Amino acid sequence: MHFLTALIGIYRAEIGLLILAAMFLAFVRERYSPTVVAVVGACAFALLGLIDEQSLFSVFSNSAPLTVGAMFVLSGALIRTGVISRVADRIMARAERHPRLALAEVTAGGLLLSAFLNNTPVVVLLIPIMFTLAQATGYPVKKLLIPMNVLAVLGGCLTLIGTSTNLVVAGIARDQGMEPFGIFDITPYALAGVAAGIVGLLGLSWLLPSDPPTIAGENGGNVQDYLTTLVVRADSDLVGREIGSLALFGRSVVLLGLKRGGEIRRKDIAAEELHAGDHLIVRADGAALMTLRESHQFDLGIASDSALSSQDGTVVEAMIAPSHPSIGERLIDIPFLHALRVRIIGIHRARHVPGPDLATTRVRGADRLLIAGGIDAMRALRDNPHLIGVDVSRVRAFRRQKAWIAVAAMAGAVLLSAFDVMGIGMAAVLAVGLILITRCIDPEEAWAAIDGDVLILIFAMLAVGLALEQAGSVALMVGWVTPLLQHAPPWALIFLIYFFSLLLSELLSNNAVAALLTPITIALAHQLGADPRPLVIALMIGASACFATPIGYQTNALVYAAGDYRFSDFVRIGVPLNIIVGVAVCSALVLIG
Repeated sequence: MHFLTALIGIYRAEIGLLILAAMFLAFVRERYSPTVVAVVGACAFALLGLIDEQSLFSVFSNSAPLTVGAMFVLSGALIRTGVISRVADRIMARAERHPRLALAEVTAGGLLLSAFLNNTPVVVLLIPIMFTLAQATGYPVKKLLIPMNVLAVLGGCLTLIGTSTNLVVAGIARDQGMEPFGIFDITPYALAGVAAGIVGLLGLSWLLPSDPPTIAGENGGNVQDYLTTLVVRADSDLVGREIGSLALFGRSVVLLGLKRGGEIRRKDIAAEELHAGDHLIVRADGAALMTLRESHQFDLGIASDSALSSQDGTVVEAMIAPSHPSIGERLIDIPFLHALRVRIIGIHRARHVPGPDLATTRVRGADRLLIAGGIDAMRALRDNPHLIGVDVSRVRAFRRQKAWIAVAAMAGAVLLSAFDVMGIGMAAVLAVGLILITRCIDPEEAWAAIDGDVLILIFAMLAVGLALEQAGSVALMVGWVTPLLQHAPPWALIFLIYFFSLLLSELLSNNAVAALLTPITIALAHQLGADPRPLVIALMIGASACFATPIGYQTNALVYAAGDYRFSDFVRIGVPLNIIVGVAVCSALVLIG
């Protein structure tokens, strides 16, 4: 035991590099998730005594992961209050009138939104919009999705809060004694990358595939739409209004037909005036459906007991089992609807809109129902052997009346940081406090909006980076590289750091690469007598602007699946884009300084 301890003491730096090499191999093989690999790697350093307990837990004082978590919550509040949905609805309304102009506006809007919001929900929002714009403009959707994703990723590089990678690098750099980064300090260099990316996409568009995606990708990942019926109440303010003038229709709520007097009409109904008792057949996503439920303008869905209002009771989700005796029968005839005091407010069917309306839809196995009812009814539904996964629905109504608070909180955090009133971490935490106390979002929803996997990965890689420093592994690597770069000009160092981080990030997690390379980059700059700031900025952007593989960035994977791309599609356009953007960013760092 003493011999082993002595051996570790002598070869601390080398053992640290061996652990790092093992982690790198595990990252590439992807047998375990990057978070698992990072946590196990940090544990290995701790077990071998290469990092002490105090240092290991000191990473939790780093503000970067906490700032990332706060930004997740703020993004969640914008979604919960319907801000993002309303923006999308307006985009789609413009797309109907000016599809090509709307396409340019969407890409520009995605670029701008990604600078201040986590770009993953931005891309999730834009994917179905791109499918609709492809139909309106006649452009192949595969020629739209990758460019949209590229601009969203580049948008995330525009500000310090645009991507968690920037925050991780900035946090480590501050802990290393560098002057803190402001929210827009990296913007001039990232703008050069954006301009180069746009030029590159225009020039390389012929490399993008034009074949249509398979059925699995045609809905753009939109799997949350429900068919429902809106029964106009006698006391509704909408009675007498033209159907086409109603503001409730858009991307989230699509009018499919009007049922009046037992007859269903699908065409030429926009000019019809609404009558009390009219049935509007609509398709709506879950959040819009729940918002309509609370509007008091309609009774939603179908019920055997008319005394049960659509606003009453708890809403649960349930799946129809293949063994259900009502398979093939109309939904209105399903037994529990008559045996229990419940209301079916919506039905979802994968990759298909059922119909002709909610009541006469023929039941199929795997149909998902939204059902409202009291406690006793919910208990009976859970005991029903022909229903699967009966549980309280996680779908919530938009809190549109609080949308201005969510927008003000996000804008306030950005402005306080931009004018150096306080750091972005403190500003983001104060903004989270504001949206919680004003109930823009409930606490459980706020915590659910945080991607815990990302935060644990960041904390674990911060510990690994610190362990490499304490073990002497960073100094050892810098010692190896210094003689090779001793006479290299400053511009060569910038290009080297950028493209090395880019290469690693195409294979590994961006945050892992950022946490690992930041202390090495700063130590190398000090050893060579170079200014570390442009090198750190090169690392920030290089670790995020990855377009050559579907795993290079988290949004790449979303687009890869939705558009039914091949791996080679990303490589073919991503490699030249990586080079074009990288040269532009590095040149801006050299020229501007």
